[in-house]
Order: sequence, then C-alpha cells, then structure tokens
Amino acid sequence: MNPRFPWPDERIIKAAQDGDVGSLTAVVMESQPHVRKFALSLCASPQDAEDAAQEALIILYRKIGTLRATGALASWMFRIVRNECLRQVRVLVSRGEEASAEPEGSAEPSAEEAVLHRLEAERIAAAVGALPREQRQVLVMRDVQGLPGRTVARALGLSTAAMKSRLHRARAALRHSLETADRAPGRASDPATGSTVRGETQP
Repeated sequence: MNPRFPWPDERIIKAAQDGDVGSLTAVVMESQPHVRKFALSLCASPQDAEDAAQEALIILYRKIGTLRATGALASWMFRIVRNECLRQVRVLVSRGEEASAEPEGSAEPSAEEAVLHRLEAERIAAAVGALPREQRQVLVMRDVQGLPGRTVARALGLSTAAMKSRLHRARAALRHSLETADRAPGRASDPATGSTVRGETQP
C-alpha cells in the first residue's frame, strides 16, 4: 500500500465499530485514497470510479459494524468497490440490450423471459468486468454507452486506429470468455448465476 496513506490503525477501526464518531470519521477519511485507487483500477471510466468510491465510503460509514475482523478492512472495501463497478456495468448492459431488442408493438415479456434477460445481462456484465481495465473502458464506452469512435479515442488519449485495435481485442476477449462459459460443465459456476459477480476472490 501507499506508505503516504496507510490504512486506518486497527484500534481506530475497533473504536469506530464500537460507535465512536470521531474514530468512524477518521476511518472513512483514511480509507478514501485507497478506495479511490481501487475504483479507478476497476471501473470503466473516471466518473464511474468516482460514483463507486462514494458509494463504497457510504457503505463503510453505515455498515462498519458488519466488518468481521479489523484487519480485513482493505479486502472488504475492495469487494464493495468491485461489486459497485460491476453493478454499473450490469445496468449499462441491460439498458443497451433493452434499447436494441424492443421491436415496435412487441408484447410484454413473460416472467420467464424477464428472468432469462436479467441472467444474460448478469453473465455479460461479469465477463465485461473481468476484462483488463483498458479493454473494459473502450468496450463499455463504445458498445454499451454507444459513444462515437472519435469521442472514445479522444477520451482515452488514443488515435482512432489504436482505439479500434483495442476495441477489436476487447470484443474478441469478451466473445472468448462467453463461449468458454457456455462450454463449461454445470452452470452453477457460470456468471449467469451471479456467483462470479458476487464472489470474494481478492486480487
């Protein structure tokens, strides 16, 4: 960890869990640089990272009492930030699919279709979230948010050709991930179940 911004001392964390307001404020403030770093490395864009970091810090403030061990604060915050970033991707993927899959005059989807749609969005979001950050950024901005290629290239500081090359690699990696999941025996561990999204494996 960055020696300039150490994680809060375990004694402060324990005091915060016991309800000391000053300690709780200190825990949130001292955790903030690490939480923002997590978010920037995991989320698709700086704005998404800022939103995820803010949400994670709110959860920390409200639910620090649920932290099982004072020494587990870093891994706990990492999981919260990761899940918030994945939630953002799921929302974008779901919106993108709904916008492109609604023919005029279509009937209301059945409950079963709605569940299958949600599971597919979960599966795609998990696969997108597992991509390297550079690939995840360009894929979300171009294919999910639908931003023009030149806008994406400019935002990422790339030439249009470099952006297209990175996007091609991201699409290929995503396709390979989904195809591999489809071929895997037993869907219990498949991202469609949401288990991959909510897993607690640390980096």
